[in-house]
Amino acid sequence: MLLFVAGAIMAQENGKLVVNTKCGKVSGIVQEGTMAWLGIPYAKVERLMPPLPVDKWKGIRKCDHWGPQVMQQTWGQQLSEDEMSEKNSCVLNVWTTDLNAKKPVMLWLHGGGFDSGTSAWNPGMQLAKKDVVVVSINHRLNILGFLDLSAVSKKYEYSGNVGMLDVVQALEWIRDNIANFGGDPKNVTVFGESGGGGKVGTLMCMPQAKGLFHKAIIMSGTILNVNNHEMTQKLGKAVLKELGISEADVDKIKDVPYQQLYDAGQRAMAASIGTRKPGTPMMWGFGPTPDGKVLLQQPFQPSFASISDDIPVMIGTTFNELQRLRYDEAMTQDEVRQQLLPTFGDDTDAYIQAFAKAHPDYVPQDLLSIDWLFRPKTLITADAMTKTRKAPTYMYMFTWRSPVNKGSVHGHELKFCFNTLHQSPNELPQPTAADLELADKMSSAWAQFAHTGNPNIKALPGWHPYSAVNGELMVFDHRCYIRNNPDRQLQQIINRHCFKQLAEFNKKK
Repeated sequence: MLLFVAGAIMAQENGKLVVNTKCGKVSGIVQEGTMAWLGIPYAKVERLMPPLPVDKWKGIRKCDHWGPQVMQQTWGQQLSEDEMSEKNSCVLNVWTTDLNAKKPVMLWLHGGGFDSGTSAWNPGMQLAKKDVVVVSINHRLNILGFLDLSAVSKKYEYSGNVGMLDVVQALEWIRDNIANFGGDPKNVTVFGESGGGGKVGTLMCMPQAKGLFHKAIIMSGTILNVNNHEMTQKLGKAVLKELGISEADVDKIKDVPYQQLYDAGQRAMAASIGTRKPGTPMMWGFGPTPDGKVLLQQPFQPSFASISDDIPVMIGTTFNELQRLRYDEAMTQDEVRQQLLPTFGDDTDAYIQAFAKAHPDYVPQDLLSIDWLFRPKTLITADAMTKTRKAPTYMYMFTWRSPVNKGSVHGHELKFCFNTLHQSPNELPQPTAADLELADKMSSAWAQFAHTGNPNIKALPGWHPYSAVNGELMVFDHRCYIRNNPDRQLQQIINRHCFKQLAEFNKKK
């Protein structure tokens, strides 16, 4: 059977779906009732150099399984070239239900900081059933994506940001090819969680990305990247020193085995700009760096570059995020207060009072288990955005709690916005009707935002754009409801006490 589709030819041969791209034909599969193409190459890469379009191929390329993840630490697990690769890992995946359509496109950027991760974590077949085309990518990470050697050689002028330039290359692939998959290249939403949310914010500060996407969703992504050019150039030189490579012989770095390069990077970071500890409210090292060309500024400091003023944004957090959960511990209010004192000092009672005002139904364990990392900076960012930007901002908080760990932790919302509860047996062994309803609402709201830049759907209460005055917050739980500025005083106290390291860093600048 042949179907001629607006510039694409789809052939169904032995159950395989074939679509034209500018580089050649690709065959896909059906996943849970959705057409899927997995592991399509979108960029050709050389170590530390900007990506290039892939070469054209002849015949039909099978895209029926996940492509290799990018090089990263595997903690002793041995992976083949088909599973993890340096040269062949810039691949993307597409899910769609109708090649004849002109649907909004949602480009997913996975979490894992700028250090690790894979698009295979979050398949898009169920979200695609919400009348969108879903795309996800792998792109260069850690030292391969962000080793800044610009101070050593003009040849490596962009090496400190090639991991993000890969994302731009993927957006260009979408512009050139997505219509053949039923997507609208003029209506693209980028969305991501954790490090993926940071990548979305970074794109909003990149001139090369302007015009390639039109809406943005930032989920638990407001960890502040404090890299500046001076820091990353210093780190780049320290890496060469660790490897015993002179600046004159910088090209030799292309021949260093990956693990040796990664290990040298960790030693160089410790010896030069310092190693980031888990839970630190800011990141530095092998991540994007502002250079005035590829990246104009860091995101969330407090807002974004003016080039993205017309991009509608949805931004939010979970209730607990990365905080250690204490719900299995029997604790009195006074015992909790004693544990709060080292963090909040003379403000401990003020913290407890502000918490009670923000969350009247709290239990003592909540005082220690609530997010102290993302929500404060999300509020600050949203306040700054509404002062200068033309486009609306919508804010949410995800408070659904897992029956397994009793928390609403970092990443728990993903199975809801992707509508994949059936793939989360560890966190949700037996989804209830209320769980399934929440997943349907969230995935519908995410898709609706991709359609219009407004997440309002009939199944949710009216959700107005955020302002510092109204503090509009959609709470996603079994009961979804709106709150207005519920915790501003609480978050100001948290910000004052939990971001002292950031304040000290800013004083030194």
